[in-house]
Amino acid sequence: MSESRPFHLAVELDGAGRHPAAWRLPDADAAGLLTAAHWAELVRTAERAGAVFVVLADSVTPPSSAADVVQARLDATGVAALLGPLTSRIGIVPVVPVTYSEPFHVAKAVATVDLVSQGRAGWQVDVAAPAGTGAGDVQAAQFHGRSAARAAAQWTEAADVIEVVRRLWDSWEDDAIVLDAATDRYIDRDRVHDVAFTGTTFSVAGASITPRSPQGQPLVVVRGDVPYALGVAVAGADVIRIAAQDVKEAGALVAQVRAAVAGSGRPARSVKVLLDVETLLGRDEVAARERLVELDHLAGRPYEPSGLHVVAGADRAADALADVVDLTGVDGLVLQPLAHAGDLAVLAEEVSPRLREQGRLVDLPAKAGPEAPRTLRDAFGLDRPLSRYTLAR
Repeated sequence: MSESRPFHLAVELDGAGRHPAAWRLPDADAAGLLTAAHWAELVRTAERAGAVFVVLADSVTPPSSAADVVQARLDATGVAALLGPLTSRIGIVPVVPVTYSEPFHVAKAVATVDLVSQGRAGWQVDVAAPAGTGAGDVQAAQFHGRSAARAAAQWTEAADVIEVVRRLWDSWEDDAIVLDAATDRYIDRDRVHDVAFTGTTFSVAGASITPRSPQGQPLVVVRGDVPYALGVAVAGADVIRIAAQDVKEAGALVAQVRAAVAGSGRPARSVKVLLDVETLLGRDEVAARERLVELDHLAGRPYEPSGLHVVAGADRAADALADVVDLTGVDGLVLQPLAHAGDLAVLAEEVSPRLREQGRLVDLPAKAGPEAPRTLRDAFGLDRPLSRYTLAR
């Protein structure tokens, strides 16, 4: 077992929760899933829980034939931009699938979130379903009848997208806006640069139209546990997410990721590794178990966890989460609530306070001050990078 140490908590929000029947719970507010107030309340609750960021899930998958699960979704970057001014400390990380998105639009949208949140934006890179799968063909057909690519090709393209997006974020130097009314100059044009990128499937010329944002480069999150993604994550991510069936598998995957980072020439601890854990929380053990029984009854079938999971009352949940960190060596956990209704409140009011008392939660200060992280990069102890074009001067 590794030495006990503080760790980061993050929360992934998708629909009403991971359980297919989560939207049917009496306190789920299913009618509010498409409203600003609903998402603002969820993210503010995660903020009270000390979450370093929330992941806003997204997908290009069209509705399926199933009638009993949440299929409507909002655009994650649009929701993220809305939540920026409505929150004060928590990072906001939309998932943006890049297979059918223009890199210019991705760079502009995420930089906008960073600007309106004053430096709290991230971007989780995702790809579409690959060729050879029914989902891949259906997704591709939505985009001008395109053909799906193999997973290896998609992640190769994703690496190019990350590179050109980072160049676009750098294309305005920090002092490009001069606002000199006396000389009629809004910008110093010499500090706005052509990114001049040519990849295997696309090219981008010119600069972004969005100025350099507070973080310089918002946090980039990439999964490291899907085929062909680890090399992309190691080369281009600030945070790597993984999932595993048990702590033994998770520990081995953490070691693999850290070795890959070190082998790339980057300092092993310069990239943070976060582990997914599904949760269903209650004020006590009985309440948590009754909640699961209720959800399974509504769904008409037992829920099958996709990996590590904690179904527990507040006391045992806090200990279980801390144990997962100690046994695997991860830098933090991404909690995936089975039901947003209830889970987030218990996390904020019961579980996180216990972790704070134990000194285990890397928490964001309740009020801004000289010691408070100002950006999401600050919260992870990551430096703000200089524009590559400034460095080239």
